[in-house]
Amino acid sequence: MNQKVKGVMLKPTKFFLAVAMASVMGGTIAHAAPAAGGMSASECRKAFQQAKKDGTLNGQKYAAFKSAQCSSDKTQDAEKKTVAAPATPSQASADKAPVAAPAARGDVVFPTQVSSEYSTLSPGKARMKTCLAQYNANKANGGNGSLKWIQKGGGYYSECNARLKK
Repeated sequence: MNQKVKGVMLKPTKFFLAVAMASVMGGTIAHAAPAAGGMSASECRKAFQQAKKDGTLNGQKYAAFKSAQCSSDKTQDAEKKTVAAPATPSQASADKAPVAAPAARGDVVFPTQVSSEYSTLSPGKARMKTCLAQYNANKANGGNGSLKWIQKGGGYYSECNARLKK
C-alpha cells in the first residue's frame, strides 16, 4: 500500500491517512497543539538545556524534568521556573531515591594495587584485568561475599575499580 510520489516512497501513517481522508471529504485538518498551560517538546527541551547550563538539575534526567516541569497540568508559573536545589541533603534523598550500593555480606577481598603483569595496558584496562583476576581467585574461596561481577548499584568490579583509582 506504499505510494511513490516524485520518486519518494510514502508509507501510509495515521497522519497521512488523515490528510487523505480530509482532502477526499473536503474537510480541514486540526493540528495538535500543546495543551493549555503545557510546553511544547522543543520548549521543554530548551528549558532543560537552560537548567542544565545553570546547574540546577541536581543530576535529574530529562524524563524526570519533563514530567515535573513540562506537563500540561502545571501552571504557567511552574513551567517557567527551573528545578531548584534542595535545601538539605535529606530533602535530596527524599526527592530522588538513589539505588543503594549492594551490601557485601561476608569478607570481600579486593586487590590493593594494579598488578604489574598488566603494566603495558592502559590504566583502565589494567585495573579491570587486575580486578577480574582477583574476582576469579575469590570465587574458589568465597572471597567475593555476596557481590556479583556487575550488578545494579555497583558490583565487585565497580567497588574494585573505585578502590584502585585512589
